[in-house]
Amino acid sequence: MTTPTTSTIRTDVCIVGNGAIAKTAALGFAQAGHSVTLLAPPARQSPDASGASGAPTASAAERPWDVRVYALNHTAHDLLASLKVWGALDLARVAAVDAMDVHGDGAGGGNLGFDAFGARVGTLAWIVEDQNLNGALDAALKFAHNVQRVEGRACELTCSDSGAAVRLEDGRRVECALLVGADGRESWVRGQCDIGVDYRMYHQSAIVTNFACDKPHHGVAHQWFTCEDGIVALLPLPGNRVSLVWSAPETLAATLMEESLGELAIRLGEYADEKLGTLRPLQPEAVAAVPLALVKPHAMVAPHVALVGDAAHAVHPLAGHGMNLGFSDIVDLLATIRDREERRAIGDERVLARYARKRKEEVLLMQLATDGLERLFGANLEPLRVARNLGLNLLDKMPALKRRLMAHAMGKSSI
Repeated sequence: MTTPTTSTIRTDVCIVGNGAIAKTAALGFAQAGHSVTLLAPPARQSPDASGASGAPTASAAERPWDVRVYALNHTAHDLLASLKVWGALDLARVAAVDAMDVHGDGAGGGNLGFDAFGARVGTLAWIVEDQNLNGALDAALKFAHNVQRVEGRACELTCSDSGAAVRLEDGRRVECALLVGADGRESWVRGQCDIGVDYRMYHQSAIVTNFACDKPHHGVAHQWFTCEDGIVALLPLPGNRVSLVWSAPETLAATLMEESLGELAIRLGEYADEKLGTLRPLQPEAVAAVPLALVKPHAMVAPHVALVGDAAHAVHPLAGHGMNLGFSDIVDLLATIRDREERRAIGDERVLARYARKRKEEVLLMQLATDGLERLFGANLEPLRVARNLGLNLLDKMPALKRRLMAHAMGKSSI
């Protein structure tokens, strides 16, 4: 039986979640001088993201390639670098994206290209595995003395004038001035705050796996808008390896998951052979399917509560910026709280309202862009097919507009 002195945890900031966004937020608030409690669900014994079982930890060179990867932009890079996390990554397993080649649909499909030279930067983005990123974050958290990690299942959230309190199933309470919901698309925190959600299922799943390729990829990320078969993206990994993210309609996705990866590689040959040569599944083989949806909460804040990451917005992965939006949330939330008036608490309603206003434009633009492109390229009408391919070709010949698009994608105000 716990005593009253040990059953209540008091902290400046309580962050609910156990993913990369939650851990990054914890480090950011800790670096800003706040006491932080990272509230994570109880650990489960299950296969890791690469599909491996609980076998002894392999060396970096032997570790299987994670099927879940992120294309991190400059905002994410700079935030992680400021938190001393970027340098803790296994950089031998990080690939720079030096160019992006977007292909329209059909035999005469349009084409749109972006490159680091045109963007006046060293690289457009970096491809980082989920296990690499979380490993570096976990290592950094061990040295954050004002962060405590608490495992437990939350069952009730209450707010008062002084702050928020989370009650756990085992009777413990976490009391805080600010509660940050970083608990994903199906956010428990968001539900407890009665924040409504507009939800659109895309009836697609992202099929993710990795391949070796015969030809060097030269740091180029390829994306094909195929209309009937969805959107195929092949992202560069270190060496002659690529990561597949295929946003496939449900029926096709089910078929792809039933086939062997060898059969999937043959299917991809229609798109990849010219650019990358023959694809071969990496060993050990691993594949996953992630259902896709657009999630638009009606608010990003509530009394003493702020949402970040997928809890605040979930978008289609065709632009690869879902994770980057989450990192931008953290940057803006930390800056808003840092710049508040001295008399205002970190969970003050006016302070959090400023955070919501600051995030509104970027989030809305990304939602409109990803949802609009999915609708446009998902329509199997010949006039639309001609128009969108023409649009890609026209945009490719407009360097000023391309630079603006690249700046937005990289998280920069201009380039």
